[in-house]
Amino acid sequence: MRKTWTRNDIIEAISDNVGLSLSDSSMIIEEIFDLIMSELEHGKDVKISSFGTFSVRHKKKRIGRNPKTGLEAPINARNVVTFSSSNILKSKFK
Repeated sequence: MRKTWTRNDIIEAISDNVGLSLSDSSMIIEEIFDLIMSELEHGKDVKISSFGTFSVRHKKKRIGRNPKTGLEAPINARNVVTFSSSNILKSKFK
């Protein structure tokens, strides 16, 4: 059993299960990922029904600590992508 699925693994699975060519499956996956990233870049959430929601969260500037040396260092403000799984997805793993 694989521990990590790659983009190519997803493309091959779509090709095998749906019967599309690898190039068509690749175009579909690339378009889906591009659409998700574009919406997130414009500050919109992306909700995939029965799966979950991708959203962008702003993190403020803060002081962090280097775990090796213990020295404090500033961490700049940044935006991060978060994923919240749907209740349906969560219920699959209870």
